[in-house]
Amino acid sequence: MNANSVSPIPNYEYFLELLEAHDQSHLLHFYSELSVTEQKELLAELNEQDWDTLGQLIERYGKAYTAAVDHYDISPAPYYPSEPSAELEAKYKEAIKVGKSLIAAGQVAAFTVAGGQGSRLGWEAPKGTFPATPIREKPLFQVFAEQLKKAENDFGKAIPWYIMTSPMNDADTRSFFKDHQYFGLDAKNIMFFPQGTLPSFSKEGKVLLREKAHLALNPDGHGGSFKALKKSGAIQDMKRRGVEYISYCQVDNPHVKIMDPLFIGLHALDGADMSAKMLPKAHAKEKVGNFCLIGGKLGIIEYSDMPNELAEATSDKGELLYNAGSIAIHMISLAFAESITDDPESLPYHRAVKKVPYLEVETGDQVQPKEPNAIKLERFIFDAIPLAQHAFILETDRVEEFAPIKNAEGSDSPATSRDLQTERAARWLEHIGHPVPRKADGGVDAMIEISPLTASSSEDLKGLELPEIKPGDKVYL
Repeated sequence: MNANSVSPIPNYEYFLELLEAHDQSHLLHFYSELSVTEQKELLAELNEQDWDTLGQLIERYGKAYTAAVDHYDISPAPYYPSEPSAELEAKYKEAIKVGKSLIAAGQVAAFTVAGGQGSRLGWEAPKGTFPATPIREKPLFQVFAEQLKKAENDFGKAIPWYIMTSPMNDADTRSFFKDHQYFGLDAKNIMFFPQGTLPSFSKEGKVLLREKAHLALNPDGHGGSFKALKKSGAIQDMKRRGVEYISYCQVDNPHVKIMDPLFIGLHALDGADMSAKMLPKAHAKEKVGNFCLIGGKLGIIEYSDMPNELAEATSDKGELLYNAGSIAIHMISLAFAESITDDPESLPYHRAVKKVPYLEVETGDQVQPKEPNAIKLERFIFDAIPLAQHAFILETDRVEEFAPIKNAEGSDSPATSRDLQTERAARWLEHIGHPVPRKADGGVDAMIEISPLTASSSEDLKGLELPEIKPGDKVYL
């Protein structure tokens, strides 16, 4: 792929005039103290920003901000069930057939959002490098790479993999893959690119400096992935390869089925622009987005925004009416993704007030705020769903597809993820009639790990020579 031509960066005088017009000239306060290299770095960061748009965002979300009060026409969202009803059995079989044919034709790409660091896990490296599996402790990236390698072997077709990093972890991510020989995949089919960033700004509307030569930048959210796909050239690369569908996931969930023929096939059969998987919520206040019909359009209401009376509403059978929880797994048609990138303001921004370390311009001191002091803006990918002409959600099983690693301890931690990985492996074995020891409470009395290269479902285990599993064993297949 040819590199895009790069325009020269304007000089100091240009930015001084520009920033004065936007009341942000303090960003050049330390310019004369910087080395030539640092001056270039600062001007490059300033040049990355659209200052007219940023000024509008600061005005809207800064000191003049008032939270919008929306009175939605909200109703529960319909969805395809994980187990098909009698009238859906034929469609599910056809969908699986179509999905497999699309993968084999090279029309499906994998897209993984991996911009985060593992800091919350005590892992000072890209989150995708975190050791995730119960026995071999394979990093998350390896789990996904092995899934794709098996799919390539099964379908006889290379699958392009697009990985969105962040400016913070891009170099480390690339090095990690190179050091591990791309986990057996062809490097030509893997494309890394960083997501965009936005400056954090004070409640008074002043863009913050992180240090004398650098703005306080924050990632623009997973909703920024549409913009990053276009800017990086990924969309053009997909077109060149004949890709029509994008399988989207986030890096922290090792149970994601990156190439799921049923999901891919339903998306194609329905002519959907964007589709999503959901889980029945564990309880009314589970911290997941809520799929709803909002004014008749499928969308998501964040758990923090969901009115209590709706979150806790139940049917005559005592079941939650709003039980469809988002797990950030999507199918996206390439044409739809491109239409989003053609309209940069199509996705809304979300405002968060956070503690952001900054450089005090008056004194030159670094400040570590004890209270939230700054506004961060980001976009969420699920805000594209209401823009789709057609969208649907597919129910899936919690054990089968959701074992996230987000927190160091407690829920969604490495420990709970390893337990879920063992439980899924046990279910697959039991499904084909292979005995697995269980504890009195029903938990698995062993540690089991099945390589994604070995199986992507219980069906792949049939006919294999499997070991006897005794209580307390550690078994790697």
